[in-house]
Amino acid sequence: MGLSKEMHESERGLFALNGITGYLVAVVLLLSILGGLTFFGIGAQKANAEKYYTINQDLTGLKMNSPENHTMRTEK
Repeated sequence: MGLSKEMHESERGLFALNGITGYLVAVVLLLSILGGLTFFGIGAQKANAEKYYTINQDLTGLKMNSPENHTMRTEK
C-alpha cells in the first residue's frame, strides 16, 4: 500500500517545465530582468548626472553634521 512516485501524463501541471524548455524560460526571464534593471539604472544615472549641485556660499560656513548644510547648495 505504498504511494507511487511515478508521474502520469494526466497529473502534470501546466507550469511543470522540465529539461531544455524550463532552462530556456529561466534564461529568458533572467535576461529580461537584467535588461530592465540596466535600462532603468542608466536612466537614473543620466538624470542625476545632468542635474548636479553647486555650492552657493563659502565652504567655511559648512559644519560637519549640521542641518543647515542643505541650504548651501542649489540645483541647476
